Amino acid sequence: MKKRDKKKSGLRFIRMQTVIVPFLLLTAALCFMQWNVPYKSREFLLEPDAEAVWTDDAAEQEPECMIFWQDDVNGTAGRELMEAVLGQMKIPYDTCEGKEAGDLDLDQFRTIVISMTNYALLDDTLLDIINWTSAGGGLMILYPPEVNGSFQSIAKYLGIEHIGNSYALVGGLHFAQEFMLGGDHDYEITDPYESSMTVALDRECEVYLESTGEYPVPLIWERSLGEGEAVVCNLGFLEKAYRGFYSSSYSLLRDVCAYPVINASTFYIDDFPSPVPQGESEYIQRDYGMNISDFYTNIWWRDIYNLAEEYGIRYTGLVIEQYSDQVSGPFERNSDTQRFRYFGNMLLDQGGEIGLHGYNHMPLCMTGFNYQGEYDGYRLWRNREDMEEALTELKGFCEELFPEENFRVYVPPSNILSPEGREALKEATDIRTIASVYLPEMLGISYDQEFEVAEDGIIETPRVISGYILDEYMQLAALSELNFHYVNSHFQHPDDTLDEDRGAEMGWEEMYGRLCDYTEWLYTAAPGIRNLTGTELAAAVQIYDDVRVTREYSEGSLKLTLDGYRGEAWIMLRFNEGIPGRAEGGSLEKLREGLYLLEAQESTVTISIE
Repeated sequence: MKKRDKKKSGLRFIRMQTVIVPFLLLTAALCFMQWNVPYKSREFLLEPDAEAVWTDDAAEQEPECMIFWQDDVNGTAGRELMEAVLGQMKIPYDTCEGKEAGDLDLDQFRTIVISMTNYALLDDTLLDIINWTSAGGGLMILYPPEVNGSFQSIAKYLGIEHIGNSYALVGGLHFAQEFMLGGDHDYEITDPYESSMTVALDRECEVYLESTGEYPVPLIWERSLGEGEAVVCNLGFLEKAYRGFYSSSYSLLRDVCAYPVINASTFYIDDFPSPVPQGESEYIQRDYGMNISDFYTNIWWRDIYNLAEEYGIRYTGLVIEQYSDQVSGPFERNSDTQRFRYFGNMLLDQGGEIGLHGYNHMPLCMTGFNYQGEYDGYRLWRNREDMEEALTELKGFCEELFPEENFRVYVPPSNILSPEGREALKEATDIRTIASVYLPEMLGISYDQEFEVAEDGIIETPRVISGYILDEYMQLAALSELNFHYVNSHFQHPDDTLDEDRGAEMGWEEMYGRLCDYTEWLYTAAPGIRNLTGTELAAAVQIYDDVRVTREYSEGSLKLTLDGYRGEAWIMLRFNEGIPGRAEGGSLEKLREGLYLLEAQESTVTISIE
């Protein structure tokens, strides 16, 4: 009897094995697949030329615009703002202090921008400018001046019937009509002040932008003056984040305005892939009851990945090998690579790109650099050789993990980079582009950039906005850059979800919802904008930076000649009079009423105007 029981038990065990073993094998296979997601090498949509060459923005063209400026705080800030705006719109210009304006022949210019506080300095030239505008010129008042007798003498020509005794505090912006991409809702002004003239306008004025509130103040308006046009910017904000408002205002001055743009949307993920923080987070435990590692894998990355699937986003991830404070060699290789491979391969398989962030999170700055008390935990490097050794190790680590990839994008830790660090990058890596930040920070220690090819051949591709909170100022900056360069450039960190200052207390659901709101706004405002990786954005910036535009206006047509054309270029066009017809040498896409995007397919494009 006992022998028979043993025999039955053995049979049952064998039967269980036939079920358990395949199950365990299947489980192991699934785990292996999860942590070893394969990827296929793909071709970039755009790649930078082998040698990016810096060119002087001062093209050899006769100036189209004259900037009259005053040597005071606002006059200087306005001049610098418009130099950047016109320079990047590739519109040739010249500058002159207003007190010397009498020596100029105004007839040689098509447009004039006045960046002055005291119009009395223009003396008799002020009336000459009004007469010149009436004869067919385009006049732009850049910011609200001092309301003195000189300004009041020309106010009626600008459409102003009455000027109040005080300046208005502008707490928000409302688009009175279709004017800029993305202007479909009101925008709040952070830290408002009495920035704008309180004015009543005549019926001939066309108001594009006004303040929010019960009694709106006109902020940007246009008025015909004889055969010409006058545009008044009553904003008073002469900051980099507002450049798109001024480029859009300038585009109202002539029947047609054409300027090159980048046409790119790029999303970066800093510190990704990187070692995943261990332990728990108060807010993740509160909302999900799981540790940080599981949250990153099962919640955060799932949502971020799905967002990319929905909009065709192709992320650029920036690798941190480890989080030590080591700044001298030897630099040991991180052997814990499972999550690096998993996250990195999924990102690459989705069409994304891997770039470099650092061996660790120590900015490439040498002894003597002043962090001004903001980054007490950061150590400084003793010499450039240590930086190069750490970067060489990082590059080797990435090549081991992702052998089919080239690593050409670099993001500086905390957006800080020294000249010595830049030289180390060039020596130790194959970096073609640096993506730091666009907007300067208060302390002045961040590396802020323009969209351009630098003198050393590295392509500058700054990130404009960041994070998940996306406050009012960031939304304004995003709106501005969409209209100025036709570009979106955003970065996030996985550990934003752990930091109260970056929104962790509000919870991931709210943080993610805000990012979703932003992407919905972006792709609604610019549904045709190209989704590019960091390297592809660098190529697009190189193409944009190389192009020089010659504009020839005639009755019924616009001819654009593109010097430096290399197979493609994108031109923003505003038609204030007439409707564009056929484009020979390119194709037109209507973005808004009167606003078009031209894809130039030849170096010369002729557009008929009906």
